[in-house]
Amino acid sequence: MRVVIIGAGFGGIAAAIELRKHGFDDLTILESAPELGGTWYYNTYPGAACDVPSHFYSYSFAQRRDWTRLCSPQPEILDYLRGVVADHGLDKHIVTDRKVTSCHWDDQTCRWTVRATDSSGAESSYEAESVVLATGQLNQPAMPKLDGLDGFTGHSFHSARWDHDYDLRGKRVAVVGTGASAVQFVPEIAKEVAELRVFQRSGNWFLPRHHKMYPKWVKALIKVPGVQAVRRTMLFRYMESLTAAIRNPTTIGRFVGRRSARFMRNQLTDPEVRRKAWPDYTFGCKRVLFSSEYLPALQRENVELITEAITRVEPSGPVTEDGRTHEVDCIIYGTGFKTNDFMFPMDITGTEGRSLRDVWSGGAHAHLGLTVPGFPSMFLLYGPNTNTSGGSIIFFLERQVGYLRQALSRVRDSGAAAIDVRPEVEAASDREVQSRFAGTAWTMCDSWYRNENGRVIANWPNYMKDYGERTRTLNPDDFTLVRAPIPAGSSA
Repeated sequence: MRVVIIGAGFGGIAAAIELRKHGFDDLTILESAPELGGTWYYNTYPGAACDVPSHFYSYSFAQRRDWTRLCSPQPEILDYLRGVVADHGLDKHIVTDRKVTSCHWDDQTCRWTVRATDSSGAESSYEAESVVLATGQLNQPAMPKLDGLDGFTGHSFHSARWDHDYDLRGKRVAVVGTGASAVQFVPEIAKEVAELRVFQRSGNWFLPRHHKMYPKWVKALIKVPGVQAVRRTMLFRYMESLTAAIRNPTTIGRFVGRRSARFMRNQLTDPEVRRKAWPDYTFGCKRVLFSSEYLPALQRENVELITEAITRVEPSGPVTEDGRTHEVDCIIYGTGFKTNDFMFPMDITGTEGRSLRDVWSGGAHAHLGLTVPGFPSMFLLYGPNTNTSGGSIIFFLERQVGYLRQALSRVRDSGAAAIDVRPEVEAASDREVQSRFAGTAWTMCDSWYRNENGRVIANWPNYMKDYGERTRTLNPDDFTLVRAPIPAGSSA
C-alpha cells in the first residue's frame, strides 16, 4: 500500500513512524518547505518557543531528557525533530520543496493522485492508495485586511516569516496583533528598537511562564529513571484542569480566572497600561497565554500600547480611528494564521468528484477530526475540532496516527481498496462534538476557534483523556470497506 503524507511537521513524522512500525514501508512525505519541521521551521522570530513544557510537547516514544529549560525555544524543538527523523530513518522518505496543489480520488482505480510544484514551478505527481493530510491548523500566515497595506513605504513582514536580515536596532517599529507569537517577540525586540507601538484588538488572559535555564541539579534529577514519567503524568493532570476551567467557566473557570487576574495585576503596575491591556471577555474563551515578560515590556518607556483600531495604512505607517498617523520604519504583523482554512487552497476531490471545499462550505467537520465521508482512505491530522486549549497537540497526534494505522491495517488485511467513514456516523459525531460546547467559555466571545457563523471548528470540547479513549480502538462498524471495481470482461 502506497501512502502519501503531506507535511513533515510533528504530525507527518508521527504518522510515518507509526505506519513503518506496522509494515507500511511505501511512504512518501511531501513538504513544501526546504526542510522538515512545519511550524517549527518557519517560526524563527526572536523568543520563539513552545508554551507547553517540552517533556509533554514531545513524542511519548522519543523522550529527551536534556532540554535546557521547561518550555524549549524553537531551535531546540527543530533539532529534536531532526533527531527523531534520523533515529527512525525517515530522511529517505521526505521530499522537500514540494507544495501540494491537489489531491484527486479516482473511483475506477481507487487511488489518489497528488500533484505538487516545486519552487521553480516544475510539477510532479504521486499515486497512492491513501493520503494523510498533516498540514495542521497553524501553517498559513494571515494578513489583516487593511486598505493601503501594499502602499507602506517602510519595511514589513509577518512574524511567521521573520526577516532576520533587517536590523531593528534604533528603528521605529509597529507590531500589529497581540497573539501568542507577538507575546513572545515583543519583549525581545522592545530591548533594541527606538520606539515600539503595539496595536491591540483585544487583551489577553495570562498565566506565568517559567522560562529560565535549568540549574544543574534539575538536569541531573530529570535523568533519574522514572522521573520523566512522573513529570508527564503531573503535567497531564494540570493541563486537564485548564480544560476543566474552560468547560466550566462559572465554577472552576472563575477560580483560575481570578488566579490569572491576580498575576496580571501584579505585573501591570501602570494603571493606564493595565486598563488598555485588560481583557473584556470570559477567561478561556480565547487562547490563554503564558508569559512573565510581555506585560512588563508594555510598560517600558519606549513602548506604547494602542487600542484604537487601525483604519488604513498610509505610506508612512498605520492610521488609527482617532485620526492619528503612526509614522514607523517597519511594521511586523503578528496576526496569526488562517486557522479555518486547514489544507486549503489545496484542491481536494473525493468520490464522484465531490469537492472538500463544498462539503465544508458551512464549516470544517470530520469524524474525530480524522475522516470525512466520500474521501476514502484520506486522513486528517490536527484536523477540525482537535485543537486543545489546555493540553498538548502531540498527545492528540499520537492517538490520531494510531487510529489511522488501524484503519489502513483493516484495508490491507481484508484485501479491500480503501476505507470510508459512514456518513451517518460522521454526522452524529459532529452533532455530539458541537453540542459539547454549550455552556463552555469557548462560545462566549469571537475567536479564531470559530468561523464566521459562530461554529467552533478548531477545538476539541472535552478532555485529552476522552479523546484518547475514543481513538484507542477503531470501530469497524463506523466504516465501509471500498472494493475496487471489477474490470469489464473479468470474472468475479
